Amino acid sequence: MENWILFSILSMFFAGITSILAKFGLERVSAETGLGVRTVIIFLIISIICLKNDTIKEIQTLSKSQFGFLVLSGITTSLSWIFYYKAIKEGFVSYVSAIDKGSIVITILLSFWLLGEPISLKILSGTCFITIGMIILVWK
Repeated sequence: MENWILFSILSMFFAGITSILAKFGLERVSAETGLGVRTVIIFLIISIICLKNDTIKEIQTLSKSQFGFLVLSGITTSLSWIFYYKAIKEGFVSYVSAIDKGSIVITILLSFWLLGEPISLKILSGTCFITIGMIILVWK
């Protein structure tokens, strides 16, 4: 198995657990408090990894556009997390998570348009099934 496939499966697994743990953690606190605690932990873990691997020096090698895109990615990640935590605080995790995973469709469409990734019938069919599945899951 290629590394990227293993990493993707591990990401999927931990993302699924994350939502359930967050819902328990938000029981008597605001979404902002829960997200704040989570973010501090993420910052600490990533800081330790970067210091251990001595990757902090790579920041100096980033071009202005690379740095800008990473900053924008950080902003969009923050906005995603803010709204996700507000949603799971108030709603059913199963519904919120299903809608949130609709981001896959947005990512696929943008990867065709902006990154020039290949479009195939298989990918388009899968994207349609994901969209249909999301609608079915959250339909009341």
